[in-house]
Parts: sequence; C-alpha cells; structure tokens
Amino acid sequence: MLKGKRILLIVAGGIAAFKALELVRRLRERGASVRCVLTEAGARFVTPLSLQALTEDRVYSDMFSLTDESEMGHIQLSRDADLLVVAPATANILARMAAGLADDLAATVLLATDKPVLVAPAMNVRMWTHAATAANVETLKKRGIYFIGPNDGAMACNEFGPGRMSEAEEIAAVVERMLAPAEQPLAGKRAVVTSGPTREAIDPVRYISNHSSGKQGHAIASALAALGAEVTLVSGPVAIADPPGLTTVHVDSADQMLAACLEPGRIDIAVCAAAVADWKAAKPATAKIKKKAGAAPPSLELTPNPDILATLSKAGPERPALVVGFAAETENLVANAIDKRKRKGCDWIVANDVSPATGTFGGERNTVHLISATGVEDWPTLAKGDVAMRLAGRIALHFGRPKRAEAAE
Repeated sequence: MLKGKRILLIVAGGIAAFKALELVRRLRERGASVRCVLTEAGARFVTPLSLQALTEDRVYSDMFSLTDESEMGHIQLSRDADLLVVAPATANILARMAAGLADDLAATVLLATDKPVLVAPAMNVRMWTHAATAANVETLKKRGIYFIGPNDGAMACNEFGPGRMSEAEEIAAVVERMLAPAEQPLAGKRAVVTSGPTREAIDPVRYISNHSSGKQGHAIASALAALGAEVTLVSGPVAIADPPGLTTVHVDSADQMLAACLEPGRIDIAVCAAAVADWKAAKPATAKIKKKAGAAPPSLELTPNPDILATLSKAGPERPALVVGFAAETENLVANAIDKRKRKGCDWIVANDVSPATGTFGGERNTVHLISATGVEDWPTLAKGDVAMRLAGRIALHFGRPKRAEAAE
C-alpha cells in the first residue's frame, strides 16, 4: 500500500530507538522508501550503519556538513518526503518542536517541512504525564501534528504506565492510513469488532480471564477502518492503546461485551476476535472471599456466559451481512473450527493455534486458517497486522462480489 511513498524517519535518543529498526523493516515491506535523520542522542542507542543497512540509503545527522548541504540541504531534505515520522519522540524533541527551535538537523527539518508529521512518543511515565509535556503535546496537536501512542506497559526504568513507544506494526498501519487513504472499498459499511479477553468477577478482587492481548482484534479493527468502514471496537481489558480513527468501547465482562455489540444497531460486518470467557461465577461474592486456616478452598459454581458469536449469527433482519468468528484451539485446530462454524451459525471462522509453544497469545505473529462454507484457506505465518489487512481485504472482496442473481443476469 505504500509503494512509491517516501518516509523521512527521525530517530531521537531513548531506549525505544531500537524499535526504529523494526519500523524501517515494516515500512519497506509495504513498499515505502525510508531515509533517516539520526540525532546525536539517538546515535547512542542505534548506529548509523544499522539504519543505513536497513534503509539502503544514507543516514543524516550533521546540519553543518558542507557535502550534505550542497547535495541535499536541510530544506530539501525536509520536503523531499511524503511524511515525516519521529520515532521515538522523546520529551526533549517534543519540547523543541513546540518551541520552534532549530538547534540540530532533526529540529531544523521538522521546522522547515511542509509535509505531515507523525510522532510516536516514548519516555518515562512521569515525563509523559508532566504538565510541561502535556502542554507541549496539546500545542503540537493544535498545529496539526499527528500522534500515535504512547502505550501502557513496563518501562526500562522499572516503572509501569503510559510512555512505551507504539510497536512498529501499529505505526506502520497508521502511516498506511495517512498516505494510502484513497482506496476504501468498505466505505459506507458499519462494523463491530470484539477484541481482548473478558474478566468475570469471582469477588471484588478476583476474576476469571485468559491471556489474550487484544493485538489481533485491534489490528483487524484498524484494517477495516483503513478500508473505509465505520468501526466500533468493543475491547476487553488490554494493555495496548486504542486504535485511532474509530470508536472504542471498553468493557470487562462478557455480558457487557454483548450489550456493547448490540448497541450500534444494524451493522454490516461483525468480527468476533475477542477471547470471551466461556464461564462466569454463578453468584459472585460481594466481599472478598477470605482464606481460613485449615479450611478447604471454597467451591466455585460456574454458569455459561452469553454466546456473543451465536447471538450475532442468529438469523433475522438485524443479522449482519457477514459474521466472522475466531476459534482459538490447542488441538485438532481445523476440525474443531469447522464444527464451531456450523454450531454458531456464522459465515466464516478464523482458526488459530494458541498452544503455549506458538507464542500467539501476546505475540506479534499469527498462523491462521480461514474457514467458510466453500472450504479452508491455509494462510502463512504473518505479523498480526498483516493477518488483519489480509482478512479485511477478503471482507472487502466478499462485499464487492455480485450476488448470484445479479451475476446470472
């Protein structure tokens, strides 16, 4: 989708700079050419040689290089790209951008550009939440600077919270949406996507859940939005950021997730990618269940959760035109998925192996099989973002095909 597009990647100083290498790979996989500006601090974390090897282009860092100024010039460098990406964007470079400084090549390029700018912040959680950084971010947003992230998570400084740079796949997806928005075959279609786990309360402090990260479901929601669909993402508790450009509804339990799926009313597409807990406590305790010395563990009576996929697949005037379920299995993957599609009444099932050895839960890659009434498609192992784009493409193709009656005419 990015073939022929030119990206200027500005790599600032911070431990997250190592992610810039993966970002270069992701952008070039999509057909973009990438040129890098590396700050002095950034060069302490990644080397110019690494970036040069991956971009197959020169890496720029010195504003006062006479050769660079005569051949390119910082003005031309700033305007020769279709998009500037700052990743990682440290508190320091955000402050310099907000103040309009031009004290090194990176800041000068950002000040001189007339092209869109996307920044991916990365810093300590206290730096991100500091009033000065918040004011700088607000200033930059008012000037039209685009932001992605930061995500919540563990920091290199052993703190936890917002401040982790978005993953390369997330940034590349946003770049695609910024630079390749013209082809939108799903424009006018309304979609609901479920993602992540559910949490079913046992008492006020304990719950039943699973290891789903939400990465695949969130990527699918972004991919459908990129193709023009109006998307509502219904997300269980996850540690990743809400995708930009769509509506996200946060829920905890399966009951809440079902209600949120039904709230938008008539929709065209439903993709049930969430790992919904099959059971919940029949009678959750209203107070913390106390452990008593010498006493046996309390018994836990379970009851089935509502079946969201089967509910959305039920025949009727409100049924979506296409209902896609997921089958997360640890054995007999395809056979179990084929059986699930028939039992649930959905149109397609995306089957994936979530055995611990696969690393699917929480990982960045997935191996899936698309099961429909016409058979089984075996897809290669792909990044979750690429699985999402491939699935969104298949959905667009499904809606683009003429109905049988029309084809016969």
